[in-house]
Amino acid sequence: MLRFAGFELDQRRAELRDAGGSPIRLRPKSFDMLHLFAANAGRVVSKQELMEAIWPNVHVGEDSLFQCIREIRTALADDGRSLIKVVSGRGYLFDTEVSGLPASLDVQAEPETVATEHERTTAPSAEIRPAPTAQRQPFRGLRGWAAIVVSFCALIGFAVAAQAIAPNLIFSRKPPVVMVMPITTASDDAQLVSTAGNVTERLSDGLARIDTIRVVTSRTKPATALLAGVSAPITDADFLVNGELERNANAWTLEARLTDTVTGEVKWTTSVSVSTDETEPAIQQSRLAAGLGHELALRINASLYPDTKGIALNSPADNAKVVVEQALASINQTSRERFATAQAMLENGLTGEPDNVDLQVTLAALQTRGIQMVWYSPAEMTTAESRARALLERALQARPRYLPGLEAYCRFLTATNNFVESLVACARVLNLDPWNGGALYQLGLTQLQLGRFEDALATFKQADSFDTPAVSRWTWKLGIGWANVLLGHNQEAVDWIEKSIAITPASGRPCMLLAVALQRAGRPEEAKAALARGMALRPYSTALNIGSSMRNASPVFVEAGQQIIKTMVEIGLPEN
Repeated sequence: MLRFAGFELDQRRAELRDAGGSPIRLRPKSFDMLHLFAANAGRVVSKQELMEAIWPNVHVGEDSLFQCIREIRTALADDGRSLIKVVSGRGYLFDTEVSGLPASLDVQAEPETVATEHERTTAPSAEIRPAPTAQRQPFRGLRGWAAIVVSFCALIGFAVAAQAIAPNLIFSRKPPVVMVMPITTASDDAQLVSTAGNVTERLSDGLARIDTIRVVTSRTKPATALLAGVSAPITDADFLVNGELERNANAWTLEARLTDTVTGEVKWTTSVSVSTDETEPAIQQSRLAAGLGHELALRINASLYPDTKGIALNSPADNAKVVVEQALASINQTSRERFATAQAMLENGLTGEPDNVDLQVTLAALQTRGIQMVWYSPAEMTTAESRARALLERALQARPRYLPGLEAYCRFLTATNNFVESLVACARVLNLDPWNGGALYQLGLTQLQLGRFEDALATFKQADSFDTPAVSRWTWKLGIGWANVLLGHNQEAVDWIEKSIAITPASGRPCMLLAVALQRAGRPEEAKAALARGMALRPYSTALNIGSSMRNASPVFVEAGQQIIKTMVEIGLPEN
């Protein structure tokens, strides 16, 4: 048991607890990294040492390292980076006093009591503890051998019974191994080969961050040999990802597939195209990897809940699917009438199927939309928030790692100003889909509200570099513009907000934010025109109702928000 800064790190139970004894969830890799930091408190640990200790014999990029460090800082509320300090050019320093550390601890050797990845994920209860080593006695004589035989038979009996009762109970616990093959090209063109290699590396790094799989890479060239029956290099892999990259005058095209290595069956194929115009090569490579990785992450997540597949037509679940699809079409509109229609459809659907997770998640997402658009009366707002939270928590209790539920929960928490919870919820989404632009956008909004403007700008830019799903790209472009306004980078803000409005002006607020950036950039006439466009889309706006709730927001953000409204008033926004 290691103790530091009011926290307890219980290695036997693989659990981090706060000062009140409440557990704080960490992914297995993040837990391992925190333990390594605590075991080496006061000593600089290099990036290389961290990567070799946490990802032995697996090739991952620095993104995986940074993700773990961000998760640890969030868990420890280390926003000021006073516990985990960056030592420029050397690594990281865990700068706090740690008690309970054995004098003979060797951080290079894994203690016998380290929990398995599955044990950490499932968080065993307090009652289940290994017996102390001192109490373990060797078997002696016939009694010992009898005990061995009885235990072995009991184990076999349990396995047979468990397999008969629940076939996936035991053998599905091992996370599937995905091998990422080098992406191939049709020619030896240097740029084509270099791009294919970079995309392969970015894809491997992202997949390695997904909690529910293990990733290995192969340095051997064409995957066609493996598919033809040369299986030696992939005997330990369950699935193979491979693809071919081509380029024409205007775009890159990546054709990829996922293959079952045992049966040779192609389980899934996709095609990703990225324009070569307007973006630098690094962004093009990032979007190619993200386009493939995002779809693959969704497939991996869907496989966790196979009961959602193979539904017979005209079954209740099929009817629910139709209701969800119709409701989603309405959610994406900004009309009160469509909103009311979608809500009625989903409420009726839940009456017939109260335990349908997809209906629960979709209704909660719709209610979140109503909260954001202020379509509920003040009296209805509290009820809508409580209902949406209850629906999402119920859905996630049934499917703890279900991406649609986690995404909706992340968005709900941000929309209702529960920022600390939102940080954790968004991180959970990104643990399952590192390229999820929606979760990155919500994370960026949360960082803005907490006054971390530079972090928010970096998060929004990461979402833009992934551009998945493309239908939401206006949001992170607006986020980049908003962060730049808050940082005083007004001309950059103008450029990004205009890109967002070119896709959709949404509710009119982007036009008003553009007006602020133009005014501060010294372009008052254009600012007045932008404000007029915003007022046309959002009539009756005043200084009293244009701002969003500042509950739980940082004083830094509150002050910046007040200054933005003051600038709008200078341009012509009515005060009341």
